[in-house]
Amino acid sequence: MKDIIILGIESSCDDTSAAVIKNGELLSNVTASQAVHESYGGVVPELASRAHEQNIVPVVDQALKKAGVAKEKLSAVAFTRGPGLMGSLLVGVSFAKGFARSLDIPMIDVNHLQGHVLAHFIQEPEVTKETPKYPFLCLLVSGGNSQIVLVKAYNDMEVIGQTIDDAAGEAIDKCSKVMGLGYPGGPIIDRLARQGNPKAFAFSKPNIAGYDYSFSGLKTSFLYFLRDRLKENPDFIEQNKEDLAASLEATIVDILMKKLRLAAKELGIKEVAVAGGVSANTGLRNAFLDHARRYKWNVYIPKFGYTTDNAAMIAITGYYKFMDNDFCSIDKPAYSRVSIG
Repeated sequence: MKDIIILGIESSCDDTSAAVIKNGELLSNVTASQAVHESYGGVVPELASRAHEQNIVPVVDQALKKAGVAKEKLSAVAFTRGPGLMGSLLVGVSFAKGFARSLDIPMIDVNHLQGHVLAHFIQEPEVTKETPKYPFLCLLVSGGNSQIVLVKAYNDMEVIGQTIDDAAGEAIDKCSKVMGLGYPGGPIIDRLARQGNPKAFAFSKPNIAGYDYSFSGLKTSFLYFLRDRLKENPDFIEQNKEDLAASLEATIVDILMKKLRLAAKELGIKEVAVAGGVSANTGLRNAFLDHARRYKWNVYIPKFGYTTDNAAMIAITGYYKFMDNDFCSIDKPAYSRVSIG
């Protein structure tokens, strides 16, 4: 049987990534990050797309070399078609089209959000990893998304709950910025929270029907709380940053887990996964382990390297689509917005 070797390309935001998967096993996963955005307090789209142009060729080259695979051995090129920043996506999509055409091999378009969910199915050589059993629930949380996804198959996913305003990751970044801690806020808040008291301060929690989320009220509550305390004590943030971080993290994790518990109970599902950039958060990971004990869930938490944007998740999705002969034509454009379904 001929080997199935997929090159995955991810360029939806500010990370340029390429990965190679052979017969379902990951051989390489190379990512170039962009530190240029830190001084701006967020990703600057124009700078991101320019950096992708500089990084895409060397990143793909390194991924192939690390995998020990000649480009002529590739079966297909899988690429992130969206959602994401249009300028960034265009770099990856354009490269994938040109590369696939030069090799006369098929192209496979991948939904970036679907890729995050399927990151749980990445297998590494000589490592046997348990994967979620269908159907399962996946809490997909990142800077741009906060969703509960019902996963019935690799290509059958339904968003049953999502944020009606801001995403959890965005709320963390904004609150970190308000505190003057820098960007990206996720790792900073995580580090400080490990040293603080999660019950030191109380912040607003939304009352939204069903499985949907809301984080705009929490951001406003946090902002007003700091404003009032700083009037009394100009050094309040510096003196309480660990407790503030821990209390903020605990509030966000509680909001996320409450709706996930409700969905799991009402749907009778015990297979529960987490994915996306915020799944790297220590408090959220601990909450999943706690719920596994309390509610007898089978939980699936990705390796840190598969939480943020990476091409391994695009390649594994591409592998499954290749097995189904689910290819795309060269005229398919990138899209900045789309649902996971």
